[in-house]
Amino acid sequence: MESLDQFSQQHQGGRRLTDITLRFATNQALKNSDDRRKLADSMRQFIRMYNPHEAREDTVLFPAFRKLVSPHEFDSLGEDFEKKEDELFGEDGFEKMVDKVASIEKRFGIYDLAQFTPKI
Repeated sequence: MESLDQFSQQHQGGRRLTDITLRFATNQALKNSDDRRKLADSMRQFIRMYNPHEAREDTVLFPAFRKLVSPHEFDSLGEDFEKKEDELFGEDGFEKMVDKVASIEKRFGIYDLAQFTPKI
């Protein structure tokens, strides 16, 4: 299994790419072809990194973690994460972030998942 350090490096890289994406995802930046190229490049890099990263978390890391902690510890961690979420983002912070992401997806024209569904 990959080291946790590799996952951490990917998380840091994902945050940097997200910052770049948000910087160039403005109406003003989209008018400039060089900025549009930088935006598209940051999004491609994120997708390239994220797809295998997320798959590995789901198939290897999270199942291994669940074997290491008791159901009670797992539930307790969930409560701790929820408290931290409220501390960082305020009450209903997750829901607010979901709405923000949906708004960004709509601006980019990628909100409707049906457009990505194969027509077989």
